[in-house]
Amino acid sequence: MALLVADSYREVQGAPPFMPWLEKAYAKAFSESLEAALARQKEPLAAARWSFTLVKRLLPHFSLEEGYEFAYAALKGERQCLLQSVLVQGLLEQAGFRAGVYMVWRNPEGKESNLGHAVAVLRLEGRDYLVDPSEPEPFARHLGLFVDTRAGYRFAEPVYAQDGAIVGYRIGGQVLAPSLVQPLPFAFVRSQFYYYRGEQARGGLFRKPSTPEGLRRSLAMLEKASSLDPANPLALYALGLVKAKLHLEARGDLERAYRLYLNYGHVPEGPKRAVSR
Repeated sequence: MALLVADSYREVQGAPPFMPWLEKAYAKAFSESLEAALARQKEPLAAARWSFTLVKRLLPHFSLEEGYEFAYAALKGERQCLLQSVLVQGLLEQAGFRAGVYMVWRNPEGKESNLGHAVAVLRLEGRDYLVDPSEPEPFARHLGLFVDTRAGYRFAEPVYAQDGAIVGYRIGGQVLAPSLVQPLPFAFVRSQFYYYRGEQARGGLFRKPSTPEGLRRSLAMLEKASSLDPANPLALYALGLVKAKLHLEARGDLERAYRLYLNYGHVPEGPKRAVSR
């Protein structure tokens, strides 16, 4: 997580150092040290609930525009899905448990998005639990996840047990055991932070009204995102979109993104439309 924090502090000036802020804020909110709280986490599901509560208490403000920056978490108490998922992952790992991050493409109500949400995953023996501070309760049941496998990234449909544990992942007509599925690698997660910087740049790709300066900011961030993980389809797709807005050659990026989605098992509507024009 240290590199992700360092990336954020290069983008935002004036914020207190993240870990000292977190430790001080936790002690004030819970009347104990963060170190002591981590040391007493012996049961994984209880630790997941604890991390869920910590995030909601210390970062009460959800912000799509700024909440992906660790610097704004410390400065304003803001959070967004990717930041909170990485924070939950880090806390669980410090407590001695295996954890990671997935992207979500179909939420608990069945609504689809183009990898529009991130969620933490607690990994036990043969059972995975999603931990999502965007939900009222910690153990969410998202219906579509973007995961890593031995064959590369894949769109998956989790198979849930009665208690909310994921006991299998349906991919391409077969169900894989949790041991055959992995959280997204660090390269993807870091790439995704830069994707959000490009997506949310003021006057940029998705912030209206767009400006030449904002679009150039989006371009720089999305080029960085795509270089960090060339297999991230969302970063490449968005890079093609911003190049088109800047009247640069975009077709190649859009077609490569489409092929990545296709290879991973699902093509969202936006990439479909982009290559059909």
